[in-house]
Amino acid sequence: MLFILCLVPLSTALALFLPLPKLPPIPNDNPLVEEKIELGKQLFFDTRLSKNNNLSCNSCHNVSGSGSDGMETPIGSTGKKHRRNSATIWNVGFHTSLHWDGEALSLEHQFALHLVDPAVLDNTAKAVEKRIANIPGYKRQFAEIFGDEGATVGTIAKALASYQRTLVTASSPFDRFLEGDEFAINEQAKQGFATFQQVECGACHFYVNFAGPQPGIALEMGEGFWELFPNTRGTKYEEKYDLISDDLGRFNYTGDENHKIMWRVPSLRNIAITGPYFHNGKVKTLDEAVRVMASTELDRALNEQQVADIVEFLKSLTGRFPAQSLPRLPDDNGVEDAINHRKAPKRAGGVQMGVFTIDSSGAMTLPLAK
Repeated sequence: MLFILCLVPLSTALALFLPLPKLPPIPNDNPLVEEKIELGKQLFFDTRLSKNNNLSCNSCHNVSGSGSDGMETPIGSTGKKHRRNSATIWNVGFHTSLHWDGEALSLEHQFALHLVDPAVLDNTAKAVEKRIANIPGYKRQFAEIFGDEGATVGTIAKALASYQRTLVTASSPFDRFLEGDEFAINEQAKQGFATFQQVECGACHFYVNFAGPQPGIALEMGEGFWELFPNTRGTKYEEKYDLISDDLGRFNYTGDENHKIMWRVPSLRNIAITGPYFHNGKVKTLDEAVRVMASTELDRALNEQQVADIVEFLKSLTGRFPAQSLPRLPDDNGVEDAINHRKAPKRAGGVQMGVFTIDSSGAMTLPLAK
């Protein structure tokens, strides 16, 4: 699917972009529930999802930072290097398909693929279900949230997806500009946006996520928005950054000859802090990424002022990151979970926990020696 935006006045061009909502579309079969979000957060940080207990989702998609790992390509649980760059996890709920080739049709589907990928978690459905179900704290939470279904790949995926849909960086300077605050971005960023439109970057990067048609309206979950990259062959960047290699993009997934070197259009939100760039992570700086795209995708040679202006505009797409805290993960033997969720007997106006007594004010007292 390809949409082309014609050259239009700035006021009209602005109508093709929308401020980022506080939440992405939520699927009917996986509604957001606070307890499920918290469970998903625990799982997101838990290395026990991986075969070797050494890799979590957060390892490659660090929510304390840009949502990626800053590496050219990540390294999986068993030390195998992935062939593609880790995309940011922030605002991921606004994509209608995922992975660079669109193989993942939803956030829920994405986990099932990462679970068995040798370059990611390198695990199996049977092994991860058994491992999680045998952790008392997880067993209790899955029973409370999912009932008799318990911990399965499907319910693990739903919990993870619920947490990931809360990772939204709204209220970027450009969002505030779209909402009517003309001082939210500087004059260079405004000129950069005008140049962005004039050279037709907006033909692919538009609407709420600067990644194509609006999710939930123009595109349904599982439908993708693809573009040929590189579109202009034989530029100096093609060989310099190894843009065409044995990785042929969507073709590797579908086998369709028409899908060779076709890639899912990525979001430009937070692009200033999510380098390195492109599917192979070969381009290290944002200004160089702008030059590469102009040449290989639009067959244009931008001057340095145009590049600087577009970069300034792209910086205005950096949103406000909600604070993230490390969750407390259930321990393997369940001792902590048993303590925190049992009904302890009352002793002398307080609650006795082992050799300690906690009174009604919350003070802790050691028993006197006899």
